[in-house]
Amino acid sequence: MAKPRRRYKQLTTLPDRLAFWASKVREQADKLNPGPEKDALLKKVTQAEEASHFDDWVNSSQLRKPK
Repeated sequence: MAKPRRRYKQLTTLPDRLAFWASKVREQADKLNPGPEKDALLKKVTQAEEASHFDDWVNSSQLRKPK
């Protein structure tokens, strides 16, 4: 018998969750000395911010289906 899937109802939007996560990771990166670890964290922050902007663009009301 298959295990039932765990389902979660998100209480906040994806951009809000990404912004919150990015701010926490940015704080961690600020505490580190310059180096590859800090660069990797800052890259993840940039990717999260880009994902948030992409989500905003995809869900914009100006985006229409082609006719």
